[in-house]
Amino acid sequence: MIRVLVSDITKLSVDAVVNAANNSLLGGGGVDGAIHSAAGNGLLKECMGLGGCETGDAKITAGYRLKAKYVIHTVGPVWHGGAMGEDDKLRSCYERSLELAKKYGVESIAFPLISCGVYGFPKERASRIALSVLSKSDLDITISCFSQGDMEIYRKTAKEMGLDDMISFS
Repeated sequence: MIRVLVSDITKLSVDAVVNAANNSLLGGGGVDGAIHSAAGNGLLKECMGLGGCETGDAKITAGYRLKAKYVIHTVGPVWHGGAMGEDDKLRSCYERSLELAKKYGVESIAFPLISCGVYGFPKERASRIALSVLSKSDLDITISCFSQGDMEIYRKTAKEMGLDDMISFS
């Protein structure tokens, strides 16, 4: 089951939240900054020992002060027009995050809109990639949207992909 909702990802009661991180894993703006701020200094200290993360890959840490037990940090691609392998790298973010979730026994997971903020990935395109990967998972998945408009993009994409029956919107 996939739920799409407008929410603060840092406040969700799930086993893991996915962080749309930068390559350093040391915090930044947007979702990354919010997760680091809510989780506290322990997260930053653990991330300092991870040696960063390549675009399209993912690494896992404890959740610290979050309700989530884990934070899965994934580095999405910066949008350069689509000719630099951005789609494959974004798909890999979702796949690698799900692989880590399975490895660590995660049953419920929340994803933000990876690469759709300052990295400039087109939201419609990103939502199609996300749903194509996430719809194949048996985990309890929440997609945490920043705005009602973002949620409507997912609603439209789900309808176009014929996934209406497996996704709830609230």
